Amino acid sequence: MRLLIVEDEADIAQMLGQFFSDRGYEVMIAEDGARALELAQRRVDIILLDVGLPDEDGFCICRRIRDFVGCPIVFLTARVEEEDKLRGFAYGGDDYVTKPFSLAELEARVGAHLRREERGRSSANVRFLGKLSIDYAARRVYAGDVCIPLARKEFDIVELLSQNAEQVFSRERIYERVWGWDAEGDSGVVAEHIRRIRRKLAAQGEEARIATVWGCGYQWKR
Repeated sequence: MRLLIVEDEADIAQMLGQFFSDRGYEVMIAEDGARALELAQRRVDIILLDVGLPDEDGFCICRRIRDFVGCPIVFLTARVEEEDKLRGFAYGGDDYVTKPFSLAELEARVGAHLRREERGRSSANVRFLGKLSIDYAARRVYAGDVCIPLARKEFDIVELLSQNAEQVFSRERIYERVWGWDAEGDSGVVAEHIRRIRRKLAAQGEEARIATVWGCGYQWKR
């Protein structure tokens, strides 16, 4: 399993890196948000993310990582206020561990998240739509044997529309379902994401999947 540790305090990063390396994990370490975003683009199974980073708030980094990574994210922080915990979960975190923490407990939490992910993959729910197939558990879309590379939010939109085929979703409703009701921004990003999805599907001959219902929104065509 590949573990990404995002921690700016060198002694803590080294301690965590050595601890998990000794237990068979492949460890990558990022000292700031920019490096975390770079390393997260590689295949990562779980991320330990410090909130107090030098260049950008860890919550914001989590939200940016969530655009293209679906693996569990565990926050490591000295902040104990309930508001911070709720913010962490709202931004896409899966767990919240406060400093100082027990290494044994942290290892147990990491293992529990990875086992949950493995169970999800082993019970994959695959839908076949002609040449196109969607593996909802693995979060992958295939045209024949070709995997179509979709970013996290792009897959979320495909998942929402395809599981509710022929139902019309307004741009605002898609934004609320995929980005969350408390997301910062506006529903205009939905149209851009759908343009990118259509372009990727069209490259594999699947250009007619998402239809525009003028004045209403979008729907997945059977």
